[in-house]
Amino acid sequence: MLKIQHLLGLKGVCKEDIIKILDTADNYYEILNSENKITDSLKGKTVVNLFYENSTRTRISFELAQKRLSANPLNFSVSGSSVSKGETLKDTVQNIEAMNIDMIVVRHSASGVPEFLTKFSKATIINAGDGFNEHPTQALLDIMTIRQKLGRLEGVNVAIIGDILHSRVARSNVWGMKTLGMNVILCGPSTFLPQHPELLGVKTTTDVNEAIENADAVMLLRLQLERQDTGLFPSVREYRQLFGLDVEKMKKMKENAIIMHPGPINRSVEIASEVADCGRSVILDQVTCGVATRMAVLSLLGNKEGK
Repeated sequence: MLKIQHLLGLKGVCKEDIIKILDTADNYYEILNSENKITDSLKGKTVVNLFYENSTRTRISFELAQKRLSANPLNFSVSGSSVSKGETLKDTVQNIEAMNIDMIVVRHSASGVPEFLTKFSKATIINAGDGFNEHPTQALLDIMTIRQKLGRLEGVNVAIIGDILHSRVARSNVWGMKTLGMNVILCGPSTFLPQHPELLGVKTTTDVNEAIENADAVMLLRLQLERQDTGLFPSVREYRQLFGLDVEKMKKMKENAIIMHPGPINRSVEIASEVADCGRSVILDQVTCGVATRMAVLSLLGNKEGK
Protein backbone atom coordinates (compact mmCIF):
# COMPACT_ATOMS: atom_id res chain seq x y z
CA MET A 1 0.00 0.00 0.00
CA LEU A 2 1.24 3.47 -0.87
CA LYS A 3 1.50 6.28 1.64
CA ILE A 4 0.13 8.76 -0.92
CA GLN A 5 -3.60 8.95 -1.70
CA HIS A 6 -3.18 10.73 -5.05
CA LEU A 7 -0.29 11.12 -7.49
CA LEU A 8 0.02 14.89 -7.90
CA GLY A 9 3.78 14.96 -8.46
CA LEU A 10 6.98 13.31 -7.26
CA LYS A 11 8.04 16.17 -5.00
CA GLY A 12 7.63 14.88 -1.47
CA VAL A 13 6.87 11.29 -2.48
CA CYS A 14 8.98 8.96 -0.34
CA LYS A 15 11.53 6.50 -1.70
CA GLU A 16 9.47 3.53 -0.50
CA ASP A 17 6.44 4.60 -2.54
CA ILE A 18 8.50 5.16 -5.69
CA ILE A 19 10.20 1.77 -5.37
CA LYS A 20 6.81 0.11 -4.75
CA ILE A 21 5.48 1.64 -7.97
CA LEU A 22 8.57 0.57 -9.92
CA ASP A 23 8.46 -2.99 -8.57
CA THR A 24 4.76 -3.26 -9.37
CA ALA A 25 5.43 -1.87 -12.85
CA ASP A 26 8.03 -4.60 -13.38
CA ASN A 27 5.37 -7.20 -12.64
CA TYR A 28 2.96 -5.61 -15.09
CA TYR A 29 5.73 -5.36 -17.68
CA GLU A 30 6.04 -9.15 -17.56
CA ILE A 31 2.27 -9.51 -17.92
CA LEU A 32 2.25 -7.17 -20.93
CA ASN A 33 4.84 -9.40 -22.59
CA SER A 34 2.86 -12.57 -21.89
CA GLU A 35 0.08 -14.13 -23.93
CA ASN A 36 -2.65 -12.95 -21.56
CA LYS A 37 -2.21 -9.20 -21.11
CA ILE A 38 -5.41 -8.58 -19.16
CA THR A 39 -5.74 -8.50 -15.36
CA ASP A 40 -8.79 -7.77 -13.20
CA SER A 41 -7.03 -5.37 -10.79
CA LEU A 42 -9.48 -2.53 -11.47
CA LYS A 43 -12.50 -4.51 -12.59
CA GLY A 44 -15.63 -2.50 -11.96
CA LYS A 45 -13.73 0.79 -11.53
CA THR A 46 -14.45 3.78 -13.77
CA VAL A 47 -11.56 6.08 -14.69
CA VAL A 48 -12.10 9.44 -16.39
CA ASN A 49 -9.31 10.73 -18.61
CA LEU A 50 -9.80 14.48 -18.23
CA PHE A 51 -7.45 15.93 -20.84
CA TYR A 52 -7.57 19.69 -21.38
CA GLU A 53 -4.36 19.50 -23.43
CA ASN A 54 -3.50 17.53 -26.55
CA SER A 55 -1.60 14.32 -25.99
CA THR A 56 -0.65 11.19 -27.90
CA ARG A 57 1.61 8.93 -25.81
CA THR A 58 0.29 9.86 -22.36
CA ARG A 59 -3.40 9.62 -23.20
CA ILE A 60 -3.18 6.40 -25.21
CA SER A 61 -0.88 4.88 -22.61
CA PHE A 62 -3.27 5.65 -19.76
CA GLU A 63 -6.28 4.37 -21.68
CA LEU A 64 -4.49 1.15 -22.63
CA ALA A 65 -3.32 0.70 -19.04
CA GLN A 66 -6.90 1.07 -17.81
CA LYS A 67 -8.17 -1.50 -20.29
CA ARG A 68 -5.39 -3.92 -19.39
CA LEU A 69 -6.55 -3.61 -15.76
CA SER A 70 -10.19 -4.27 -16.77
CA ALA A 71 -11.28 -0.77 -15.74
CA ASN A 72 -13.89 1.27 -17.60
CA PRO A 73 -12.14 4.28 -19.18
CA LEU A 74 -14.13 7.39 -20.09
CA ASN A 75 -12.37 9.92 -22.30
CA PHE A 76 -13.25 13.58 -21.85
CA SER A 77 -12.56 15.95 -24.72
CA VAL A 78 -12.77 19.71 -24.30
CA SER A 79 -13.87 20.00 -27.90
CA GLY A 80 -17.62 19.45 -28.00
CA SER A 81 -18.00 19.58 -24.23
CA SER A 82 -19.77 22.17 -22.08
CA VAL A 83 -16.38 23.79 -21.45
CA SER A 84 -16.85 25.53 -24.79
CA LYS A 85 -20.09 26.94 -23.36
CA GLY A 86 -18.30 28.45 -20.38
CA GLU A 87 -18.59 25.68 -17.80
CA THR A 88 -15.92 25.91 -15.11
CA LEU A 89 -13.45 23.17 -14.32
CA LYS A 90 -15.02 22.63 -10.90
CA ASP A 91 -18.53 22.31 -12.33
CA THR A 92 -17.29 19.94 -15.03
CA VAL A 93 -15.58 17.66 -12.51
CA GLN A 94 -18.46 17.72 -10.03
CA ASN A 95 -20.94 16.79 -12.75
CA ILE A 96 -18.71 13.94 -13.94
CA GLU A 97 -18.20 12.75 -10.38
CA ALA A 98 -21.98 12.70 -9.84
CA MET A 99 -22.01 9.79 -12.31
CA ASN A 100 -20.17 7.69 -9.70
CA ILE A 101 -16.68 7.54 -11.14
CA ASP A 102 -13.68 6.33 -9.13
CA MET A 103 -10.55 7.95 -10.52
CA ILE A 104 -9.60 11.01 -12.58
CA VAL A 105 -6.48 11.26 -14.74
CA VAL A 106 -6.09 14.95 -15.47
CA ARG A 107 -3.89 16.89 -17.87
CA HIS A 108 -4.16 20.68 -17.87
CA SER A 109 -2.18 23.70 -19.02
CA ALA A 110 -2.52 25.37 -15.62
CA SER A 111 -0.11 24.38 -12.87
CA GLY A 112 -1.80 23.12 -9.71
CA VAL A 113 -5.02 21.78 -11.25
CA PRO A 114 -4.59 18.20 -9.94
CA GLU A 115 -4.09 19.46 -6.39
CA PHE A 116 -7.06 21.81 -6.82
CA LEU A 117 -9.29 18.86 -7.72
CA THR A 118 -8.43 17.08 -4.47
CA LYS A 119 -9.98 19.99 -2.54
CA PHE A 120 -13.53 19.06 -3.56
CA SER A 121 -13.43 15.72 -5.40
CA LYS A 122 -13.76 12.35 -3.69
CA ALA A 123 -12.14 10.60 -6.67
CA THR A 124 -8.51 9.51 -6.72
CA ILE A 125 -6.53 12.09 -8.75
CA ILE A 126 -3.57 11.25 -10.98
CA ASN A 127 -1.59 14.04 -12.60
CA ALA A 128 -0.93 13.47 -16.32
CA GLY A 129 0.88 16.82 -16.62
CA ASP A 130 -0.04 20.23 -15.22
CA GLY A 131 1.39 23.38 -16.76
CA PHE A 132 5.07 23.87 -15.97
CA ASN A 133 4.72 21.98 -12.69
CA GLU A 134 5.07 18.19 -12.92
CA HIS A 135 4.49 15.10 -15.04
CA PRO A 136 5.04 12.31 -12.48
CA THR A 137 4.16 9.22 -14.51
CA GLN A 138 6.56 10.29 -17.27
CA ALA A 139 9.37 10.53 -14.72
CA LEU A 140 8.42 7.16 -13.24
CA LEU A 141 8.57 5.47 -16.63
CA ASP A 142 11.89 7.18 -17.36
CA ILE A 143 13.32 5.89 -14.09
CA MET A 144 11.89 2.44 -14.76
CA THR A 145 13.60 2.40 -18.16
CA ILE A 146 16.94 3.37 -16.61
CA ARG A 147 16.65 0.63 -13.99
CA GLN A 148 15.80 -1.94 -16.66
CA LYS A 149 18.69 -0.97 -18.91
CA LEU A 150 21.39 -0.25 -16.33
CA GLY A 151 20.30 -2.58 -13.55
CA ARG A 152 20.56 0.03 -10.81
CA LEU A 153 19.49 3.52 -9.75
CA GLU A 154 21.65 4.50 -6.76
CA GLY A 155 24.58 6.58 -7.99
CA VAL A 156 23.48 6.64 -11.64
CA ASN A 157 24.48 9.86 -13.42
CA VAL A 158 21.76 11.43 -15.57
CA ALA A 159 22.14 14.43 -17.89
CA ILE A 160 18.92 16.22 -18.85
CA ILE A 161 19.40 18.59 -21.77
CA GLY A 162 17.02 21.22 -23.13
CA ASP A 163 14.39 23.67 -21.93
CA ILE A 164 14.62 22.79 -18.26
CA LEU A 165 12.91 25.92 -17.05
CA HIS A 166 9.57 25.13 -18.68
CA SER A 167 9.74 21.33 -18.53
CA ARG A 168 7.40 19.51 -16.17
CA VAL A 169 9.12 16.30 -17.27
CA ALA A 170 12.50 17.56 -16.09
CA ARG A 171 11.04 18.78 -12.81
CA SER A 172 9.41 15.45 -11.95
CA ASN A 173 12.54 13.56 -12.96
CA VAL A 174 14.70 15.71 -10.72
CA TRP A 175 12.47 15.14 -7.68
CA GLY A 176 12.18 11.40 -8.29
CA MET A 177 15.80 10.79 -9.20
CA LYS A 178 17.18 12.74 -6.26
CA THR A 179 14.93 10.81 -3.88
CA LEU A 180 16.38 7.57 -5.27
CA GLY A 181 20.01 8.67 -4.85
CA MET A 182 20.70 9.44 -8.50
CA ASN A 183 22.94 12.28 -9.65
CA VAL A 184 21.41 14.81 -12.04
CA ILE A 185 23.02 17.51 -14.16
CA LEU A 186 20.85 19.94 -16.11
CA CYS A 187 22.15 21.42 -19.36
CA GLY A 188 20.85 24.04 -21.77
CA PRO A 189 21.10 27.71 -22.69
CA SER A 190 21.41 29.87 -19.58
CA THR A 191 17.90 31.21 -20.25
CA PHE A 192 16.55 27.65 -20.01
CA LEU A 193 18.16 26.78 -16.67
CA PRO A 194 16.70 27.30 -13.17
CA GLN A 195 18.11 30.30 -11.34
CA HIS A 196 18.60 28.43 -8.06
CA PRO A 197 19.62 24.84 -8.92
CA GLU A 198 20.88 24.31 -5.37
CA LEU A 199 17.24 24.25 -4.26
CA LEU A 200 16.76 21.22 -6.50
CA GLY A 201 20.00 19.61 -5.40
CA VAL A 202 21.39 19.40 -8.93
CA LYS A 203 24.27 20.76 -10.99
CA THR A 204 23.81 22.90 -14.10
CA THR A 205 25.95 23.65 -17.11
CA THR A 206 25.69 25.31 -20.52
CA ASP A 207 28.34 22.95 -21.94
CA VAL A 208 26.87 19.80 -23.49
CA ASN A 209 30.21 18.00 -23.47
CA GLU A 210 30.52 18.54 -19.74
CA ALA A 211 26.99 17.24 -19.22
CA ILE A 212 27.36 14.03 -21.20
CA GLU A 213 30.93 12.94 -20.49
CA ASN A 214 30.15 11.11 -17.24
CA ALA A 215 26.45 10.45 -17.82
CA ASP A 216 25.05 6.94 -17.67
CA ALA A 217 21.82 8.22 -19.24
CA VAL A 218 21.37 11.28 -21.46
CA MET A 219 17.83 12.62 -21.76
CA LEU A 220 16.97 15.14 -24.45
CA LEU A 221 13.92 17.35 -24.03
CA ARG A 222 11.76 18.67 -26.85
CA LEU A 223 12.73 22.17 -27.89
CA GLN A 224 9.45 24.01 -27.57
CA LEU A 225 9.53 25.77 -30.92
CA GLU A 226 6.60 27.95 -29.90
CA ARG A 227 9.08 29.80 -27.68
CA GLN A 228 11.34 30.78 -30.57
CA ASP A 229 9.78 34.24 -30.71
CA THR A 230 10.34 34.89 -27.01
CA GLY A 231 14.05 35.56 -27.33
CA LEU A 232 15.07 32.72 -25.00
CA PHE A 233 17.43 31.32 -27.64
CA PRO A 234 18.82 32.89 -30.85
CA SER A 235 17.73 30.33 -33.45
CA VAL A 236 16.89 26.68 -33.99
CA ARG A 237 20.08 26.29 -36.01
CA GLU A 238 22.27 27.59 -33.21
CA TYR A 239 20.44 25.49 -30.64
CA ARG A 240 21.00 22.37 -32.77
CA GLN A 241 24.71 23.12 -33.10
CA LEU A 242 25.27 23.82 -29.41
CA PHE A 243 22.81 21.51 -27.65
CA GLY A 244 21.50 18.99 -30.16
CA LEU A 245 22.83 15.45 -29.71
CA ASP A 246 24.38 14.31 -32.97
CA VAL A 247 26.73 11.46 -33.87
CA GLU A 248 29.87 13.46 -33.10
CA LYS A 249 28.69 14.44 -29.64
CA MET A 250 27.48 10.90 -28.99
CA LYS A 251 31.05 9.66 -29.48
CA LYS A 252 32.03 11.61 -26.35
CA MET A 253 29.53 9.69 -24.21
CA LYS A 254 30.39 6.62 -22.15
CA GLU A 255 30.18 3.44 -24.20
CA ASN A 256 27.33 1.96 -22.18
CA ALA A 257 25.36 5.20 -21.72
CA ILE A 258 21.76 5.17 -22.94
CA ILE A 259 19.91 7.89 -24.85
CA MET A 260 16.41 8.96 -23.85
CA HIS A 261 13.67 11.35 -24.97
CA PRO A 262 10.13 11.72 -23.53
CA GLY A 263 8.72 12.69 -26.94
CA PRO A 264 7.50 14.11 -29.14
CA ILE A 265 10.84 14.40 -30.92
CA ASN A 266 11.97 17.31 -33.09
CA ARG A 267 14.31 15.34 -35.30
CA SER A 268 17.48 17.16 -36.35
CA VAL A 269 16.88 19.74 -33.62
CA GLU A 270 17.44 18.36 -30.10
CA ILE A 271 18.43 14.96 -31.47
CA ALA A 272 19.67 13.71 -34.83
CA SER A 273 17.73 10.92 -36.51
CA GLU A 274 20.84 8.73 -36.56
CA VAL A 275 21.05 9.06 -32.78
CA ALA A 276 17.33 8.65 -32.09
CA ASP A 277 17.28 5.42 -34.09
CA CYS A 278 20.61 3.96 -32.98
CA GLY A 279 21.10 0.91 -30.78
CA ARG A 280 21.81 3.00 -27.68
CA SER A 281 18.47 4.77 -27.92
CA VAL A 282 15.80 3.55 -25.49
CA ILE A 283 13.12 5.98 -26.61
CA LEU A 284 10.65 3.29 -27.67
CA ASP A 285 11.46 1.29 -24.53
CA GLN A 286 10.29 4.32 -22.56
CA VAL A 287 6.94 4.14 -24.32
CA THR A 288 6.61 0.45 -23.48
CA CYS A 289 7.51 1.09 -19.86
CA GLY A 290 4.89 3.84 -19.83
CA VAL A 291 1.99 1.39 -20.03
CA ALA A 292 3.39 -0.80 -17.25
CA THR A 293 4.15 2.20 -15.04
CA ARG A 294 0.68 3.66 -15.45
CA MET A 295 -0.87 0.27 -14.77
CA ALA A 296 1.10 0.21 -11.51
CA VAL A 297 0.02 3.71 -10.47
CA LEU A 298 -3.62 3.06 -11.34
CA SER A 299 -3.81 -0.28 -9.55
CA LEU A 300 -1.95 0.80 -6.42
CA LEU A 301 -4.04 3.95 -6.02
CA GLY A 302 -7.26 2.45 -7.34
CA ASN A 303 -7.67 -0.42 -4.94
CA LYS A 304 -4.73 -0.02 -2.53
CA GLU A 305 -3.76 -3.62 -3.23
CA GLY A 306 -1.81 -3.35 -6.50
CA LYS A 307 -2.70 -6.86 -7.60
